[in-house]
Amino acid sequence: MRADRLLSILMYMQTRGRTTTDRLALEFEVSRRTIIRDLYALRVAGFPVYTERGPHGGCYLHEEYRNTLTQLTTDEIAALFLSSIDQPLKDLGLSDPLRGAVLKLTAALPESRQRAQSRFADRIVLDSAAWETRAESIDQLATLHRATMDDRWVFVVFGRPFDVRTERRIAPYGLVAKAGSWFVVWAGDDERIRVDRVDRVLSASLLEQGFERPSDFELGAFWNGWRDRQASCQPAFKVRLRVRLDALEYVKDALGSRRGVVFGVPEMSEEWAELEFGFSYFGEARREILALGGAVEVLAPEPLRLSIIDFSEQIRARYAPERLFGAG
Repeated sequence: MRADRLLSILMYMQTRGRTTTDRLALEFEVSRRTIIRDLYALRVAGFPVYTERGPHGGCYLHEEYRNTLTQLTTDEIAALFLSSIDQPLKDLGLSDPLRGAVLKLTAALPESRQRAQSRFADRIVLDSAAWETRAESIDQLATLHRATMDDRWVFVVFGRPFDVRTERRIAPYGLVAKAGSWFVVWAGDDERIRVDRVDRVLSASLLEQGFERPSDFELGAFWNGWRDRQASCQPAFKVRLRVRLDALEYVKDALGSRRGVVFGVPEMSEEWAELEFGFSYFGEARREILALGGAVEVLAPEPLRLSIIDFSEQIRARYAPERLFGAG
């Protein structure tokens, strides 16, 4: 985007000093004519960009111009560079621009501040990638991202419970990455705002028509309110189970995952999956889990695990052969 390139040209000229239009064209992979237009745009915008002809000429910033990056404090630099959690940006294909932006910001810092940045980078790493392999599909994320940025309608097919598919024309107001999962905030023709997981979008086709985003809509405020409402409606009693892989879909259906009471992304092994389920109360959890027999194992909470063991032993004792048919 041109605005990003104009900012990058300013950063480059501040850190490298006097340069040439040919060098700028090579650096930013555009034509020399484009660079000349960009420099003119910067001058019109009020930036002190100058050009001189001749063997000792070139383009440069006025020496009194100072970028506010030189005024950053040590703590501000730490927050800036530690905020670069890049897994969601990788999903959007923006990890390389992020890396380039960090390098340019580093170059723009005075030498004393660069040492502070290096000290933090050597001591703290924020890794946003999950241990387990991503279980959800984000195949349609790129299309939804483009539609969101361009304010364009999208024709989508949603996957719903019990293998039902619904077709909708949606206006994507925003995308949210939370705990390794992507969500799309969208409105339909009825202007009602909804939220869906991106992995529920089976297909997405960008339409030519644009939509008008409400001027008073704030994605962050909407998401926080929606998230808090969802949390308040979730079942009060959560249980972590180990489930046999060959019974995973059956267990999820039996325990009501289609009604939205499975939390988080399963932790997978070659034979088992670990995931959380929600129940209304302790007794309901015990009743539903006992009905699944050896397909599941309760990992937490411990009182439920002990109760399952106790009931299993009572059932085993009741159906022991010697009790059914008598001794001898």
